[in-house]
Amino acid sequence: MTGLPLANAETRAFFLRWLETFSGYVQEVDYAAARPMFHPQILAFGTHQDVLPDREAWIATQWDNVWPRTSDFRFTLDATQVLASADGTMAVVIAPWTSTGYDPEGKPFDRPGRATMVFHRSADGEWLGVHTHLSLNRGVPQTSHANRPVKAR
Repeated sequence: MTGLPLANAETRAFFLRWLETFSGYVQEVDYAAARPMFHPQILAFGTHQDVLPDREAWIATQWDNVWPRTSDFRFTLDATQVLASADGTMAVVIAPWTSTGYDPEGKPFDRPGRATMVFHRSADGEWLGVHTHLSLNRGVPQTSHANRPVKAR
């Protein structure tokens, strides 16, 4: 039996940098900076929504329900797995993440989760997210009550 199609070191390093960049945009609540990282017709779902038909629907629901209401979002890079197709056109990133949620009184709580992200590499070499599923770990409160401003839409 053959092992999983693990990404080579260069591809893995690229996606670890990608995750760091994206998590920075989540921390800053910067939708404008994060938007180009994803295909306009991305199929995404997560804790707050079933499958969404495109990037703008994803931003208006999932991002608006999470990014301003939490803080400290970061992927756990040392536990991240990156798979890649042999032809270098598709990749899958599986990564746990951490963040901070807030109860109605503003008391912080740990808000860990996990993500699966699928990427497609275009003919010009650009990697775009075409599917994501970010969800909370079991038992973590789904609602967080922070109210941070959106830096850029």
